[in-house]
Amino acid sequence: MKNKKLYLETNNHLLRSNKKEIERPCRLSFEVAVIGGGPAGMMAAGRAAELGAKVVLLEKNEILGKKLLLTGKGRCNFTHNEADLRKFAEKFGKKGRFLYSALARFGVSEVIEFFAVRGVKAKVEQGDRIFPENGEAHNILKALIKYLEEGGVHIRLKAEVVGLQLEKGKISSVLLPEQQISADKFILSTGGRSYPQTGSSGEGYRWLEQLGHTIITPVPALSPVKTSERWVKELQGLSLKNISLYLFQNGKKQDQRFGEMLFTHFGISGPIVMDMSKGIGESLKNGPVKLVLDLKPALTFQQLDARIQRDFREFKGKMLKNSLKRLLPLSIIPVIIQLSGLDPEKKVDYITREERNKLVHRLKGLELTPTELLGFNWSIVTSGGVALQEVNPDTMGSKKVENLYFAGEILDLDGPSGGYNLQECWSTGYLAGQSAAESLPNFPHKTSPKTKAQKS
Repeated sequence: MKNKKLYLETNNHLLRSNKKEIERPCRLSFEVAVIGGGPAGMMAAGRAAELGAKVVLLEKNEILGKKLLLTGKGRCNFTHNEADLRKFAEKFGKKGRFLYSALARFGVSEVIEFFAVRGVKAKVEQGDRIFPENGEAHNILKALIKYLEEGGVHIRLKAEVVGLQLEKGKISSVLLPEQQISADKFILSTGGRSYPQTGSSGEGYRWLEQLGHTIITPVPALSPVKTSERWVKELQGLSLKNISLYLFQNGKKQDQRFGEMLFTHFGISGPIVMDMSKGIGESLKNGPVKLVLDLKPALTFQQLDARIQRDFREFKGKMLKNSLKRLLPLSIIPVIIQLSGLDPEKKVDYITREERNKLVHRLKGLELTPTELLGFNWSIVTSGGVALQEVNPDTMGSKKVENLYFAGEILDLDGPSGGYNLQECWSTGYLAGQSAAESLPNFPHKTSPKTKAQKS
């Protein structure tokens, strides 16, 4: 609500211009129409307008960037500190090569500079995640709106698109409930199906299938994971750092992560869980899987046993339940003792080597049984979307419809947490906007407005 209020206060002119547009005749005409006012759509519209195109940006919500304001818990981890574009693209798996051209045009350094020019300095935090220096997502949104203003983009809020009109193999107009908007070029940036409460309902997939595009079945990615163990509810809210998480199926290790995770009332969440969730979901289709937590990955079994013995000597005469506080967070101690099959009130002086061995094995191998991903309502991004072989990576243009371009989450691309997915939005959005503008018959525009970045 705070972010929405700020948006309305600082951008009332957008709402006024939106009202004026509604009062205009039933059919409007532009050179570039961008559908979807998320990060990719705003970047695409801004870039096309920067090159002089007459651009309209259509957003069905009452504000732009509704989902953007939620990213990074409201702080917006807007990119990742990785200058090597190939290493960056590798984080998206085999499909990451599709991003080479987009990252070469508008990569991490360009994104950092883009926001810096508009008053948002970058700050590198743990794990090379890049946030705004002041730590607030709404400043990223304000910078994007400023970019749209610089190019004179026509912004239509509460503009719910109901379809696309095709004529002679090209899109001729966007259909609204009571209006048509025609354009020479169209950019689709409607996102996926994650966080549908922000407007990501997946309608873009339906339109594209009607146009002959292949849609790779959307599934949740970067999602919390439900587990069957009841004891996780006792640990709700506990965050663990510097731990290792392993995924096993049929006795074989399928994946592993190191970092931070969180216990919830339904199971587990946090960065390493989110990053592994796609693999967990895929593995569950083939049968039961097991997750194993190593709470002390920096220590071998022998080293951990020696550490526990030192603690026991320090807590001589104390009960076991009161003798692990230097080793573990207080809330998880009762759970570890119970799962180890030990007596919490037994004095550590009498703990046997066999009992210590059970404790060590539990600390190095705390097992969890995932049952399902929490779903699109809680997933940060969508895996699946427009088949990449049907999109030109050098332009983001459709190979099926000559005046259609794509940007952002609607593409069959998804990366790990840490700013990778927003960078994909910036890069593909920038390239789509540039390609759409450059393909217009009268490009280059003699009256291209100069942004502050160009002037400097």
